Amino acid sequence: MHKNEEILGAIIKQGVLPLYFHPDAATSVDIMKCLYAAGIRVIEYTNRGKNALENLKKLRQACKKDCKEMILGFGTVTDSSTAEKALDAGAEFLISPGFVKEVLAISRKHQVLWIPGCMTPTELIRADQAGISLVKLFPGNILGPEFVRSVRDLFPNLQFIPTGGVEPDQENLAAWFGSGVSAVGMGSNLLTKSAIEKREFAELTTLTVALLKRIDAIRNS
Repeated sequence: MHKNEEILGAIIKQGVLPLYFHPDAATSVDIMKCLYAAGIRVIEYTNRGKNALENLKKLRQACKKDCKEMILGFGTVTDSSTAEKALDAGAEFLISPGFVKEVLAISRKHQVLWIPGCMTPTELIRADQAGISLVKLFPGNILGPEFVRSVRDLFPNLQFIPTGGVEPDQENLAAWFGSGVSAVGMGSNLLTKSAIEKREFAELTTLTVALLKRIDAIRNS
Protein backbone atom coordinates (compact mmCIF):
# COMPACT_ATOMS: atom_id res chain seq x y z
CA MET A 1 0.00 0.00 0.00
CA HIS A 2 1.18 3.48 -0.85
CA LYS A 3 1.26 6.27 1.72
CA ASN A 4 -1.20 9.13 1.31
CA GLU A 5 1.62 11.57 0.56
CA GLU A 6 2.90 9.27 -2.19
CA ILE A 7 -0.54 8.99 -3.78
CA LEU A 8 -1.09 12.74 -3.63
CA GLY A 9 2.35 13.36 -5.11
CA ALA A 10 1.75 10.81 -7.87
CA ILE A 11 -1.55 12.44 -8.91
CA ILE A 12 0.00 15.90 -9.01
CA LYS A 13 3.13 14.71 -10.84
CA GLN A 14 0.99 12.88 -13.41
CA GLY A 15 -1.11 16.00 -13.95
CA VAL A 16 -4.20 14.06 -15.01
CA LEU A 17 -6.31 11.51 -13.17
CA PRO A 18 -8.04 9.23 -15.71
CA LEU A 19 -11.42 8.02 -14.47
CA TYR A 20 -13.75 5.43 -15.92
CA PHE A 21 -16.16 2.54 -15.39
CA HIS A 22 -17.04 -0.33 -17.66
CA PRO A 23 -19.52 -3.08 -16.77
CA ASP A 24 -17.22 -5.76 -18.15
CA ALA A 25 -14.31 -6.65 -15.87
CA ALA A 26 -12.01 -7.81 -18.68
CA THR A 27 -12.56 -4.58 -20.61
CA SER A 28 -11.93 -2.59 -17.43
CA VAL A 29 -8.59 -4.39 -17.07
CA ASP A 30 -7.72 -3.79 -20.73
CA ILE A 31 -8.37 -0.05 -20.31
CA MET A 32 -6.15 0.04 -17.24
CA LYS A 33 -3.37 -1.74 -19.13
CA CYS A 34 -3.55 0.73 -22.02
CA LEU A 35 -3.28 3.62 -19.56
CA TYR A 36 -0.36 1.94 -17.81
CA ALA A 37 1.41 1.49 -21.14
CA ALA A 38 1.06 5.25 -21.69
CA GLY A 39 2.79 6.00 -18.39
CA ILE A 40 -0.24 6.43 -16.13
CA ARG A 41 0.38 5.28 -12.57
CA VAL A 42 -2.79 6.48 -10.79
CA ILE A 43 -6.39 5.96 -11.89
CA GLU A 44 -9.90 6.42 -10.51
CA TYR A 45 -12.31 3.56 -11.14
CA THR A 46 -15.79 4.97 -10.65
CA ASN A 47 -18.77 3.49 -8.83
CA ARG A 48 -21.15 3.82 -11.77
CA GLY A 49 -22.60 0.30 -12.03
CA LYS A 50 -23.54 -2.75 -9.99
CA ASN A 51 -20.31 -4.55 -10.98
CA ALA A 52 -18.02 -1.73 -9.87
CA LEU A 53 -16.74 -3.28 -6.64
CA GLU A 54 -16.28 -6.74 -8.16
CA ASN A 55 -14.47 -5.20 -11.12
CA LEU A 56 -12.25 -3.26 -8.71
CA LYS A 57 -11.11 -6.58 -7.22
CA LYS A 58 -10.20 -7.81 -10.71
CA LEU A 59 -8.26 -4.59 -11.34
CA ARG A 60 -6.37 -5.12 -8.09
CA GLN A 61 -5.47 -8.67 -9.18
CA ALA A 62 -4.34 -7.41 -12.59
CA CYS A 63 -2.18 -4.77 -10.91
CA LYS A 64 -0.23 -7.44 -9.04
CA LYS A 65 0.53 -9.23 -12.29
CA ASP A 66 0.77 -6.64 -15.07
CA CYS A 67 0.60 -3.11 -13.60
CA LYS A 68 2.64 -3.35 -10.41
CA GLU A 69 3.14 0.40 -9.97
CA MET A 70 -0.51 1.33 -10.52
CA ILE A 71 -2.32 3.10 -7.68
CA LEU A 72 -6.05 2.37 -7.70
CA GLY A 73 -8.62 4.83 -6.42
CA PHE A 74 -12.38 4.34 -6.22
CA GLY A 75 -14.67 7.22 -7.16
CA THR A 76 -18.31 8.27 -6.77
CA VAL A 77 -18.25 7.15 -3.14
CA THR A 78 -21.27 8.68 -1.39
CA ASP A 79 -21.72 6.59 1.78
CA SER A 80 -19.69 4.82 4.46
CA SER A 81 -20.70 1.30 3.41
CA THR A 82 -19.39 1.79 -0.14
CA ALA A 83 -16.22 3.37 1.25
CA GLU A 84 -15.54 0.34 3.46
CA LYS A 85 -16.27 -2.12 0.66
CA ALA A 86 -14.02 -0.23 -1.75
CA LEU A 87 -11.09 -0.36 0.66
CA ASP A 88 -11.72 -4.07 1.21
CA ALA A 89 -11.74 -4.55 -2.58
CA GLY A 90 -8.32 -2.96 -2.95
CA ALA A 91 -8.83 0.79 -3.35
CA GLU A 92 -5.93 2.85 -2.02
CA PHE A 93 -7.82 6.14 -1.99
CA LEU A 94 -11.40 7.39 -2.24
CA ILE A 95 -13.08 10.14 -4.24
CA SER A 96 -16.57 11.60 -3.78
CA PRO A 97 -18.64 13.95 -5.95
CA GLY A 98 -19.47 16.02 -2.85
CA PHE A 99 -18.42 16.51 0.77
CA VAL A 100 -19.72 13.48 2.69
CA LYS A 101 -19.05 13.43 6.45
CA GLU A 102 -19.53 9.64 6.58
CA VAL A 103 -16.80 9.09 4.01
CA LEU A 104 -14.51 11.55 5.79
CA ALA A 105 -14.96 9.46 8.95
CA ILE A 106 -14.03 6.25 7.11
CA SER A 107 -10.98 7.87 5.55
CA ARG A 108 -9.81 8.97 8.99
CA LYS A 109 -10.53 5.56 10.51
CA HIS A 110 -8.38 3.82 7.91
CA GLN A 111 -5.99 6.75 7.39
CA VAL A 112 -6.52 6.78 3.62
CA LEU A 113 -6.53 9.70 1.21
CA TRP A 114 -9.99 11.08 0.48
CA ILE A 115 -10.66 13.62 -2.28
CA PRO A 116 -14.08 15.25 -1.76
CA GLY A 117 -16.01 17.09 -4.44
CA CYS A 118 -16.60 20.79 -3.82
CA MET A 119 -18.56 23.37 -5.77
CA THR A 120 -19.00 26.28 -3.36
CA PRO A 121 -16.83 28.36 -1.01
CA THR A 122 -18.78 26.84 1.91
CA GLU A 123 -17.74 23.33 0.85
CA LEU A 124 -14.14 24.49 0.36
CA ILE A 125 -14.15 25.91 3.91
CA ARG A 126 -15.46 22.56 5.18
CA ALA A 127 -12.71 20.69 3.32
CA ASP A 128 -10.04 23.11 4.56
CA GLN A 129 -11.20 22.76 8.16
CA ALA A 130 -11.16 18.96 7.81
CA GLY A 131 -7.50 19.05 6.80
CA ILE A 132 -8.12 17.92 3.23
CA SER A 133 -5.17 18.41 0.86
CA LEU A 134 -6.73 17.96 -2.58
CA VAL A 135 -10.32 18.74 -3.55
CA LYS A 136 -12.20 17.75 -6.68
CA LEU A 137 -13.90 20.74 -8.30
CA PHE A 138 -17.08 19.25 -9.69
CA PRO A 139 -18.60 19.80 -12.14
CA GLY A 140 -15.62 21.49 -13.75
CA ASN A 141 -17.48 22.60 -16.86
CA ILE A 142 -19.92 24.62 -14.72
CA LEU A 143 -17.26 26.18 -12.47
CA GLY A 144 -14.52 26.91 -15.04
CA PRO A 145 -10.96 28.18 -14.56
CA GLU A 146 -12.20 31.61 -13.40
CA PHE A 147 -13.65 29.99 -10.28
CA VAL A 148 -10.19 28.70 -9.36
CA ARG A 149 -8.65 32.14 -9.88
CA SER A 150 -11.31 33.65 -7.63
CA VAL A 151 -10.89 31.25 -4.68
CA ARG A 152 -7.33 29.95 -4.72
CA ASP A 153 -5.85 32.79 -2.63
CA LEU A 154 -8.55 32.26 0.02
CA PHE A 155 -7.52 28.62 0.45
CA PRO A 156 -3.71 28.41 0.37
CA ASN A 157 -3.77 24.93 1.97
CA LEU A 158 -5.98 23.40 -0.72
CA GLN A 159 -4.99 22.00 -4.09
CA PHE A 160 -7.55 21.61 -6.86
CA ILE A 161 -8.40 18.97 -9.45
CA PRO A 162 -11.33 19.92 -11.71
CA THR A 163 -13.35 16.99 -13.06
CA GLY A 164 -16.25 16.97 -15.47
CA GLY A 165 -16.03 18.55 -18.90
CA VAL A 166 -12.25 19.05 -18.91
CA GLU A 167 -11.15 18.92 -22.55
CA PRO A 168 -7.86 17.36 -23.68
CA ASP A 169 -7.03 20.21 -26.08
CA GLN A 170 -4.19 22.67 -25.55
CA GLU A 171 -6.40 25.73 -24.98
CA ASN A 172 -8.65 24.17 -22.32
CA LEU A 173 -5.76 22.56 -20.46
CA ALA A 174 -3.73 25.77 -20.55
CA ALA A 175 -6.67 27.68 -19.08
CA TRP A 176 -7.06 25.21 -16.22
CA PHE A 177 -3.37 24.94 -15.33
CA GLY A 178 -3.00 28.69 -15.79
CA SER A 179 -5.71 29.19 -13.18
CA GLY A 180 -3.68 27.26 -10.61
CA VAL A 181 -5.02 23.70 -10.55
CA SER A 182 -2.64 20.91 -9.53
CA ALA A 183 -4.09 18.30 -11.92
CA VAL A 184 -7.22 17.59 -13.96
CA GLY A 185 -9.62 14.66 -13.88
CA MET A 186 -10.63 13.27 -17.25
CA GLY A 187 -13.11 10.56 -18.20
CA SER A 188 -14.93 10.13 -21.50
CA ASN A 189 -13.11 13.06 -23.13
CA LEU A 190 -9.97 10.91 -22.96
CA LEU A 191 -11.33 7.37 -22.81
CA THR A 192 -13.88 7.77 -25.55
CA LYS A 193 -16.88 5.50 -25.77
CA SER A 194 -16.26 4.79 -29.46
CA ALA A 195 -12.63 3.72 -28.95
CA ILE A 196 -13.63 1.41 -26.09
CA GLU A 197 -16.52 -0.11 -28.05
CA LYS A 198 -14.18 -0.75 -31.00
CA ARG A 199 -11.48 -2.02 -28.60
CA GLU A 200 -8.98 0.47 -30.01
CA PHE A 201 -6.80 0.26 -26.93
CA ALA A 202 -3.58 1.15 -28.76
CA GLU A 203 -5.30 4.38 -29.84
CA LEU A 204 -6.19 5.16 -26.21
CA THR A 205 -2.55 4.64 -25.25
CA THR A 206 -1.44 7.00 -28.02
CA LEU A 207 -3.97 9.67 -26.98
CA THR A 208 -2.90 9.40 -23.35
CA VAL A 209 0.79 9.72 -24.20
CA ALA A 210 -0.03 12.86 -26.21
CA LEU A 211 -2.08 14.25 -23.32
CA LEU A 212 0.74 13.73 -20.82
CA LYS A 213 3.18 15.49 -23.17
CA ARG A 214 0.74 18.37 -23.63
CA ILE A 215 0.33 18.82 -19.87
CA ASP A 216 4.09 18.65 -19.35
CA ALA A 217 4.66 21.28 -22.03
CA ILE A 218 2.01 23.60 -20.52
CA ARG A 219 3.54 23.29 -17.08
CA ASN A 220 7.03 24.02 -18.37
CA SER A 221 6.05 26.95 -20.61
